[in-house]
Amino acid sequence: MREAIDNFLNYLTVEKGFSENTVAAYRNDLYQLANFVEEEATKRDFTPSWASFGRQGMLSYLLNLKERGYAATTAARKVAAAKSFFSFMVAEGNIKDNPTLNVTSPRVGKSLPKPISISQVRRLLEQPTKLSTLEAKRDRAILELLYASGMRVSELVSLNLGDIDIDDGSVRCFGKGHKERLIPIAPRAALTVKEYLQEARPHLSHNDAEQALFLNRRGDRLTRQGLWQILKGYAKSAELDKEITPHTLRHSFATHMLSGGADLRSVQELLGHANISTTQVYTHLTTEHVRRTYEKSHPRAK
Repeated sequence: MREAIDNFLNYLTVEKGFSENTVAAYRNDLYQLANFVEEEATKRDFTPSWASFGRQGMLSYLLNLKERGYAATTAARKVAAAKSFFSFMVAEGNIKDNPTLNVTSPRVGKSLPKPISISQVRRLLEQPTKLSTLEAKRDRAILELLYASGMRVSELVSLNLGDIDIDDGSVRCFGKGHKERLIPIAPRAALTVKEYLQEARPHLSHNDAEQALFLNRRGDRLTRQGLWQILKGYAKSAELDKEITPHTLRHSFATHMLSGGADLRSVQELLGHANISTTQVYTHLTTEHVRRTYEKSHPRAK
């Protein structure tokens, strides 16, 4: 059961870019939930599992939190952690039903995405070009493709050779719930991927049967953790002040698209958001950009 939690925590770190403190809080809350499930299973003499933990089990957990005297805010945080975890489990196909559906908890505010500027993106993407290694050619293709497509890191590392069409300038990926979408990519990104396929991947590959688009130095599929470390290194060499994660490029892609005039529905489709309300969070950022531009440019705004 804790292996499933650890997979979720890794997702929060690598794909969502959560801080170490936040991930630690999730770990404590979810391990406590796992302990509760195991204790209840022992009392009733059955094997504990997330698949067998239903809505009634979640209600029992809420009652247990109340009986132990937790403050409402603390209990709400633990419920929010459980909701996020079980939503992830359903999306990954690990469980069929979400036991937290219709379980009442205080509304938890969602923090705004933290994109970087176009100039910062440019500086970041330039870093691999300063090196001539096989890995640098791969990394340049990865960074260009991430920013050109807005893909999640899990979607990018899952790409196979047949998922990218260089001539057509498009990439096919499978998002949450295994939903397929086709994303157009800019010529520059397509060119860097083509160069990687011609000049680097053949030398990184040790097995002709491996279909992964991006390989590590052992010739295996690049992992989310590996990609995060790659990006962290280039962000440091680019001397970017803020912490950069793969999700930062996704946020930046969406923000820069909307700032450039793209409509919300198109960005929603490109990002693979099921609900447009998820995409609308970026409109606040672009509205702020327009306001600052107005105040800086209009002669009567000062």
